[in-house]
Amino acid sequence: MTAQDNALETVSAKGRTISLREITDADRNSLLEFATLVPAHDLLFLNRDIRNSKVVEAWVGQSLNNQIYSLVAEEGERIVGCVAMVGDELSWSAHVTNVRLLVAPDCRGLGVGRALTQHCLGHAREQGVLKVSARMSPDQGGALHLFEELGFRPEALLRNEVKDLDGNFHDIAVMALDLN
Repeated sequence: MTAQDNALETVSAKGRTISLREITDADRNSLLEFATLVPAHDLLFLNRDIRNSKVVEAWVGQSLNNQIYSLVAEEGERIVGCVAMVGDELSWSAHVTNVRLLVAPDCRGLGVGRALTQHCLGHAREQGVLKVSARMSPDQGGALHLFEELGFRPEALLRNEVKDLDGNFHDIAVMALDLN
C-alpha cells in the first residue's frame, strides 16, 4: 500500500505530486528529518521544538489518541509538510483550537499549506470548534498571506514572545478565524 492509497488529497503543482494523509505511528523519524529541513526561525511559533525526539514522540502519541488532529504532506517517502490542530477541551477556551502549519521551503507556493489548513478547518467545523487561531512570526509573509486568504484576521502581536537558541527575542503574530 502506498501513501497515495491513504491520501485525503493529492496536490499537483509544477510537476510535483504531494499526498496529504493523517499522521501514523511510523512517521516519528520522518518528522524529525522534516524538522531539520525547516529553518529554525520558522519553528519559533511552535510551543515546543519538533527537532526534539521527545516532543515528536508526544505529538505522535497525542495524535494517535485523538487528542491532536495531525496531517502530513508527503512527496514520495519524504514528509514535506505537516499541520496540527491543538485544543484543550478542559479549558475556558474549549471552543478554540490552534492550527500549527509547517511546509518545507522547497514546497512553499505549491498549495500544500493551503490544502493542509483547509482539511484542518473542515475537521474543526465537524468537531464544533467556533474559533481557530494561528501563530507565526510577523516576517513570515507567505503564511500571513495564506491565512488572510482563508479568512483569518490579525488579533494580536505578542512582542518578544519567544527567544531563539542564540538568545534573540522575536515577536509572534496571532491571527484567528471565527467559524460560527
